Amino acid sequence: MSYRLDVVSLAPQVFSSLKELGVIGRAFSEKIADLHIHNPRDFAIDRYRKVDDLPYGGGSGMVLKPEPYFAAFDSIPKSSRNRVLMMTPQGNLLSQNDLTRWSTNYEQLILLCGHYEGFDERIRTLADEEVSIGDFVLTGGEIPAMTVVNGVVRLLPGTVGSEESLYLESHTDLLLEHPHYTRPAEFCGLAVPSVLRSGDHNAIKEWRDAQRVKRTKERRPDLYQKWLNKKKVLE
Repeated sequence: MSYRLDVVSLAPQVFSSLKELGVIGRAFSEKIADLHIHNPRDFAIDRYRKVDDLPYGGGSGMVLKPEPYFAAFDSIPKSSRNRVLMMTPQGNLLSQNDLTRWSTNYEQLILLCGHYEGFDERIRTLADEEVSIGDFVLTGGEIPAMTVVNGVVRLLPGTVGSEESLYLESHTDLLLEHPHYTRPAEFCGLAVPSVLRSGDHNAIKEWRDAQRVKRTKERRPDLYQKWLNKKKVLE
């Protein structure tokens, strides 16, 4: 059965590019995953298809109305193993562990995208989790939603040719990925490390492991410290 992704968005056209995006597009064409977009404007209850209104208590901006979002949400066929995510800068920061958890523990994700000043607070009751991709504000939740869709679909069995490569990537186990090289052996005076050309697979693995630790310590000391703490617990 295909992994189902449903996105509730006022800008449905932006998601069409996902179906043309390399291995992600192929995953959709091969029915590893299915993507469905639902526009709350199609569920507005007035003739102007209004989805926002002035905030109670005054203030700047417009607030997304609950009726169209609840109606769009209710129209979605739901699996018993679904998870509802709200894209908001107030949410928990997205991590690789989240993507892995959603791709393995569930068979359907429903993503709610906002606009304008934000959601009517009652819309938040639909969500199991609130998700942010960083401490900044965008004009809508579409880019964060596309990030989640991309990150989840690439982890689904059959999407990536070599599933082993998924477990060697940055952030999978807190460490960043090791350096990569290809031909030519020397370019602009920069040579490929001799160990990678040695044919000694044990030495290559040791070099790569050491490089992951070194690179993480230099570039992301916060992750390096988390890795050290986890390592101490396991020891």
